[in-house]
Amino acid sequence: MPATQADAPSPSPESPESTAVEADATPRQSKSLGPLRMVWSAAAAYPARVTMAGVALMITSATTASVPWGFRQVVDKGFARGSDPATINHWFETLLGMVTVLAIGTAIRFYNVSWLGERVVADIRLSVQKNLLRQPPSFFEENSPKEISSRMTADTGLIEQVVGTTVSVALRNLITAVVGIVILFFLAPKLTAGLVLAIPVVVLPIVWFGRRLRKESRTSQDRVADIGAMISEVLSAARIVQAFNQESREADRFAGAVERSFATALRRITIRSAMTSVVTLLVMGSLVLLMWRGAMGVASGEISGGVIAQFVLTGALVAGAFGSLTEVYGDLVRAAGAASRLAELLSERPAIAPPAKPTALPVPARGQVSFENVTFRYPSRPEVAALAGFDLKVEPGETVAIVGPSGAGKSTIFQLAERFYDPQGGTLKLDGVPLTSADPAEIRARMALVPQEGVLFAASARDNLRYGHWAATDDQIWEAARGANAETFLRELPQGLDTFLGENGARLSGGQRQRIAIARAILRNAPILLLDEATSALDAESERLVQDALDKLMAGRTTLVIAHRLATVRQADRIVVMEAGRIVEIGNHDELTRAGGLYARLASLQFDEKRFAAES
Repeated sequence: MPATQADAPSPSPESPESTAVEADATPRQSKSLGPLRMVWSAAAAYPARVTMAGVALMITSATTASVPWGFRQVVDKGFARGSDPATINHWFETLLGMVTVLAIGTAIRFYNVSWLGERVVADIRLSVQKNLLRQPPSFFEENSPKEISSRMTADTGLIEQVVGTTVSVALRNLITAVVGIVILFFLAPKLTAGLVLAIPVVVLPIVWFGRRLRKESRTSQDRVADIGAMISEVLSAARIVQAFNQESREADRFAGAVERSFATALRRITIRSAMTSVVTLLVMGSLVLLMWRGAMGVASGEISGGVIAQFVLTGALVAGAFGSLTEVYGDLVRAAGAASRLAELLSERPAIAPPAKPTALPVPARGQVSFENVTFRYPSRPEVAALAGFDLKVEPGETVAIVGPSGAGKSTIFQLAERFYDPQGGTLKLDGVPLTSADPAEIRARMALVPQEGVLFAASARDNLRYGHWAATDDQIWEAARGANAETFLRELPQGLDTFLGENGARLSGGQRQRIAIARAILRNAPILLLDEATSALDAESERLVQDALDKLMAGRTTLVIAHRLATVRQADRIVVMEAGRIVEIGNHDELTRAGGLYARLASLQFDEKRFAAES
């Protein structure tokens, strides 16, 4: 469980891998393997591992290319008529030694590149998550967290495969091919010249097919992400799906997404199959022609049997290397698509960021909040003003309730106060300092939020409680639990504070979750309290317990309360009545009731409903 910004211990200096990844995070849209530079930047943070893997790779590639030479010696000298046992033993021992070196070098290479693959993926995930946590809520309005989750899992899996396997295989085959061609030139220059002339014929189809394969690979990854997002969405709302008998519709919708993913994957597979077929035909066809020409040379006595054996084996290695490069290139193309998607997340810069030289908030905190002629439109709804010409000054220690119909702009006030957004017009101030001049982390450290539904994490009760103050001791946690009327049920949990609460606190009732949210706010011990309809979803008994806890929490703090249940705010110092983003009334309960305006109408409706329910 991470600590909050205000209460977490000071972070350690940025690791080199994080810096390396972030430094090269800008996504590249070219049709090349350019996005993989981000992956290389992450791997380059571990030069010792890269060096060990590189040395082992060079040794194994050189040994692989030398094996045909060993076979040549065995054929010409070990199998020659009249060879003495010592000669035979020598060349077979030499060949066995080469195989031993190859085996050890392969193990060292495999371990180091696999280590790099896992480490690079871990570093990229850490960097992406770190950057995502800096993004304001507006970012997640436009980017689905479920789709982002797919990028963090499926796409990083492709990158792990490339770093841990594909790159190593590609380099090994490339080195083997180059060394093999050099050896072939020494063995049979004329035959090898024909082989070299055939290389462009092989490479050009790889490039042509590769460009098309990269586009389809990116689309295929997007379709897989859509499937993951749909699975998460539907399964998390399984009760609603079943309650409205929508199983068939959701199954059909999911089938459509799966079929679209399959169709995209089929296009990618078709392109890759065609590329493999064409390149294999060209490579193996060239090799057959060369062997044909070599056989004629042996028949005419121009070259020995050992030489042709070495030439055929080396040619086979070269052909195999070029043939496997088509498979490798396909994997690299898919990984480049994955890397570009992750690079997009890394390149996002938060719209809300600390100024270069933030103004420090006054110490000690007073808890004064002021809105001066504030106008704000959400980026996703620019045509509607959530707040228009909004003016409000909340004095230290004052309790101000904000009421009004849905869509009046009540929750927007909290969003702006915590600087999740900046207004398009006007100024917000905290203790006299404009929010845009202060560090957002310092602003939020002075506020404690109790939302409408207590958000809990899939962790222990202790970790959920101390999310408000990560360094809190058990004594402080129990004190906060008592203040929130949560101690009794917490002590009755099977493992007490160590009890795992399930996803979003599934093992608790709504009232219990809300009291934990209040205890978290008590531990926060912030001068400003934000209550967002904290009792609206509770039954009468839970509401009484939660309201008692809130009354204790509000004492001595500046409190902003959003409420639909007007009975919960009758004792507020002031009640602000909003409609269409503007303040239409302001006063205490008695004043507003006598005024006969919007508040009076809302109060009349609610209190008449309660009276009717009581009489029934």
